[in-house]
Amino acid sequence: MTTIINVPHSLEDKSFELVLDQVAPLPLDEKIIVDTRHARWASPYGLTALLALAQSRVERPILYVPEAENVSSYWSRMDFFKHAAELYELQGRVKSTKAAETSVLLEVTSISKSDDVHGVVDKIQQRAQEALVKNLNLDAKITMRFTMALSEVCQNIVEHAGRGGWVAVQTYTWRVRLGGRKVVVIAVADPGIGFRESLESAPGFQRKERWDDGQALEETVMRGASRFRDPGRGQGLAGVRRFVGNWDGKLSIRSGTARIAVLPKGDWDEDEPLVEDLSYFPGAQVQITIPERVT
Repeated sequence: MTTIINVPHSLEDKSFELVLDQVAPLPLDEKIIVDTRHARWASPYGLTALLALAQSRVERPILYVPEAENVSSYWSRMDFFKHAAELYELQGRVKSTKAAETSVLLEVTSISKSDDVHGVVDKIQQRAQEALVKNLNLDAKITMRFTMALSEVCQNIVEHAGRGGWVAVQTYTWRVRLGGRKVVVIAVADPGIGFRESLESAPGFQRKERWDDGQALEETVMRGASRFRDPGRGQGLAGVRRFVGNWDGKLSIRSGTARIAVLPKGDWDEDEPLVEDLSYFPGAQVQITIPERVT
């Protein structure tokens, strides 16, 4: 049996839930067709999550590529199809291009070992200064802290996921929520063991009376819990949280059936701090959003 999964026209963190609602009830070995033919836009989160979705399946899925040439060419510039060809059976015309795209700070990149993280940091440093300081009017000191936050969320894949994942970074104009202001978005996705199972693997772990994906996210993101007992462990995400807060940004992490969000002090985002009972998706999916500073 083959099931068609319909992808919404706009594919980002919230709308990707519509994809997971269709996939989650299916057996892992059921063949699926991921139909992106009518997609008109995808965020870095949408692209990395599509790859993580394919990784999570036993049967190699089919991907119907976007029919709109501008969409297909953008996904090519983001190197999405280069990686998707290893995970999906691609059907449709892929528009290949290497045209310059200044809004792309980091194309979709595979992360499976520490050397991959170092490569990401080296690459992003070459582009981040201009994008963050000149285009988003942010203080020059943000560049180093930005790369440190990027490194930390990528390193979580290496240390906790149990398998490889994906990262992508882009700037774009957010017309709806921020009235035309620019944002920079980091998206990291993996289909690994997730936050709850990672904490459960800690030596001496004791299950609490209430223990689920939401509780695991709260323990890790808000209280600095870690499966490692070394001093200082668990502080990486705390540092990311502080960085995001200092720049009026947003940190959102989804794992299993829950999503936690550290919301900006400003009023540009109205997400819920904790959402539970979502359709199950293995691993962890992280999004960091930093808005342009208005002077």
